[in-house]
Amino acid sequence: MPLKFKYQKKEEIPAEHLAFYAERDGAWQLDADGAADKTKLDEFRQNNIALLRQLDDHKKRFEGIDPDAVRSLSEEKRRLEEAQQLKAGEFDKVLETRVRALKGEMEGKLSTVTSERDALSSRLVAIQIDQGVVVTASKRGLRASAIPDITARARNVFKLVNGVPTAFENDGNTVRVGKDGVAPLTLEEWVNAQATETPHLFESNAGGGAAGNGSGGAAGSVKNPWKREHWNVTEQMALQRSGPGRAAQLKAAVG
Repeated sequence: MPLKFKYQKKEEIPAEHLAFYAERDGAWQLDADGAADKTKLDEFRQNNIALLRQLDDHKKRFEGIDPDAVRSLSEEKRRLEEAQQLKAGEFDKVLETRVRALKGEMEGKLSTVTSERDALSSRLVAIQIDQGVVVTASKRGLRASAIPDITARARNVFKLVNGVPTAFENDGNTVRVGKDGVAPLTLEEWVNAQATETPHLFESNAGGGAAGNGSGGAAGSVKNPWKREHWNVTEQMALQRSGPGRAAQLKAAVG
């Protein structure tokens, strides 16, 4: 029998399936990668249908209109107006109109370039800082559910300087130094401090920064259910429910 996606009460879940569910938004939902509530999918589908209808309405509204012809008529109108102004000796007014048009065009292009730059900057932050923190923190047993929390904390401390994540004090200008009092604080030092200051973000049995040997639990007594030779979806789901951080370590060990 296929697993049900959501139960309203914990008591409704069959005992043998309880490990596969987690409490979210006031209900118990299947704790599996890629699983989605049918209600949300239906809502997403309805939104897409509404957007398509709006697009179709816009197409009908401008049906039969040639954009190139409209631009050509607009340009011709502008030239005629300028010719009349020049004929009347209003050279300054023509010059002002042209300068204003060029200024607007340049400001539009600058805005586009600025938006693209900011988007690229955000992507660099995500790659250089977020991933760096997650990889480093996973070695200390970071809980999978704590990833958004720890990356948000990291962005309040680290900035990209010449492509390198650099920690700053609260003033945003003073570089924060590491434990030696000289060199800048490293991601690893910061993560170690987080493991002490915010232990709820990490697995309780994670220690010493060891990521494990990737084969399972202590002394390799537990097989890694993400390895090809030990692939087991049931064990994967059980691990993700009981120890998300450990599950993330085992998945990362497979590469």
